[in-house]
Amino acid sequence: MRAASGAGTGVARTLSVALAALLAFGQAPARAEEPSAAESGIVIRKAAVDPADGAAVSPEASEGTSPAAEAPAPPAEPAPVTIVEGPPAPVAPSEPLPAAVYARLNNSAPLLQRLTAKDREAIQAFYALGNFKPVWIEKGAFNAAADAAIARLRAAGEDGLDPNAYPVPAVGKLSRPDTDAEIAEADLKLSASLALYARDARGGRVNPAAISKLITPTLDLPPADTVLARLAAAGAQAGAVLQSYNPRQPGYLALKERLAGLRVGRTHGAPSVKLPDGPVLKLGMNDPRVPLLRSRFGLEARSVGTLDAAPGEADAYDRSVADAVKDFQRSRGLPASGTLTRATVAALANPSVPKTSASEADILVNMERWRWLPSELGPDYVLVNVPEFKLKVFRGGSLRDETRVIVGKPTSPTPIFSGMMEYAVVNPSWYVPPSILKQMLASGKTAGFEVVRRGNVISLRQPPGERNALGFIKFMFPNQHAVYLHDTPNRSLFSASTRAFSHGCVRVDDPFRFADAVLPNWTEERLKKLIGKGERTLRLPEKLPVHLAYFTAEVDDLGSYRTLPDLYGYDGPMKVALGLAARSEAVAKAPAAAKRKAAEARPAPRQAASREAVRSERRAEQRRTRDMFGDPWSGQTYETSQRSFW
Repeated sequence: MRAASGAGTGVARTLSVALAALLAFGQAPARAEEPSAAESGIVIRKAAVDPADGAAVSPEASEGTSPAAEAPAPPAEPAPVTIVEGPPAPVAPSEPLPAAVYARLNNSAPLLQRLTAKDREAIQAFYALGNFKPVWIEKGAFNAAADAAIARLRAAGEDGLDPNAYPVPAVGKLSRPDTDAEIAEADLKLSASLALYARDARGGRVNPAAISKLITPTLDLPPADTVLARLAAAGAQAGAVLQSYNPRQPGYLALKERLAGLRVGRTHGAPSVKLPDGPVLKLGMNDPRVPLLRSRFGLEARSVGTLDAAPGEADAYDRSVADAVKDFQRSRGLPASGTLTRATVAALANPSVPKTSASEADILVNMERWRWLPSELGPDYVLVNVPEFKLKVFRGGSLRDETRVIVGKPTSPTPIFSGMMEYAVVNPSWYVPPSILKQMLASGKTAGFEVVRRGNVISLRQPPGERNALGFIKFMFPNQHAVYLHDTPNRSLFSASTRAFSHGCVRVDDPFRFADAVLPNWTEERLKKLIGKGERTLRLPEKLPVHLAYFTAEVDDLGSYRTLPDLYGYDGPMKVALGLAARSEAVAKAPAAAKRKAAEARPAPRQAASREAVRSERRAEQRRTRDMFGDPWSGQTYETSQRSFW
């Protein structure tokens, strides 16, 4: 009897929940063929009910309840119903042209090969806000915003981008008016090209992690719907708005100017045209693809009439079209027959691009690296160019100071990213990382170190002092790599021209002068008075951006162009990724874990450092005492060492 009563109560409770939901929607019970609440964008969440008192509890709390606790409860109020309204499903427009746009967006065929699924969804959301009306095409022609933006797409080569990556669809080139489906296709494909350009201009062309796992910039890739909304509202200024997605820093603009100088008198490449599938075309045939060929070769929409013949048809594969195709075939080394073959169609889709010179490739690679930095570096910031072994401090947008630095060895590279400096530590301690700890304990070379125990974990701490591996001061900008800027007791290494000796952190020459430039109210003299007085943390009143960059080509302050050694071998993979060099398995694929470990275990290649640097390292090694073991591991800071090893 009790079981029956309990079952009846459960049924009643279920019915009350259903009734409450129906009352909330204000409609009759849904038929089997009608969409469910979830399909309609509405989610109903039913809270679990405690059998004892009818109070709502979480599902986790009701799990594992004993049978004895499942006694029937007195009648209770219907369980609360949470109704979450999602966005309504788009409804197909009734007007023919918006309906064509809606249908194309719901077609799975790609708008552009490199467009991401996320960007396509954003484009769909953008058009939905405008009831799926075309954005760029009015009365069968591009509007002012489209014309301005298209001009920027065609000039993409000025910024080191490939104009062929952003195809411009043809509009109004046919002898007949464009159909609604053709207008929808053209409008959407232009949107796709514009969104992709903005994404590439902000660094979306190359995945930095594919070059190295230690290149981890925070890319500010603009959403497609935001880009399109800005351009559509800009009207005739849309080209300037699109251009603004490219970097604006003086270093980038100087490389851009250098690139333009190298390309004087050259065209970056002929426009491409992707023809739909169709038969081989010979003289005298008619085909709907012919108007696209006429547009590609700059021919009239139809052959002009004569006294003996009327004007030709726009889709007629006549002598003028065949001759233009023949000239194109000859320029590509194809059989110059004038017949539109499959090989000719493929060649038209991939126009020839002038071979990029080595100097031009270097410029393009480094222009791309500027896209990995924030669009605004900040009026005050620190910039470390790793291959240059130099640190610069900018205040109010102007260079305040610069100094030499030591960076990571090729086997332990300095990461490339941007962070925010928050504080400095005077008289820091160094906690020996696990990668060195076992070796030190086994050898017994622990003089000057303190053993720190916490539970079963043992670590070694090097107290502050002139022999401390961090020197007298370190500058902290918390990051996933746990690297930082710091002093060093091995000052002789700064005399080397190639200063790649660290385990990843950046050692700063004359760190107290650097501190004077980045720490307000703390002069070099005042900071030096803190030496030997115990560890002290000095917080910056405002966080200071720190940019660890990797530029191997630059225009210096005097306007001279120069290249720097590719310290970590990143240029080769970058050129492959940008299509500037032939693909190589050695750089296109990441090494296997075993090969990577073996490579890390091997000493750095001799060519990675100059003879002068090697001699300086040997001289410094002779002067080191055993308790000055190495330098701090790039994966440890004072704070993380406490958490991990105490």
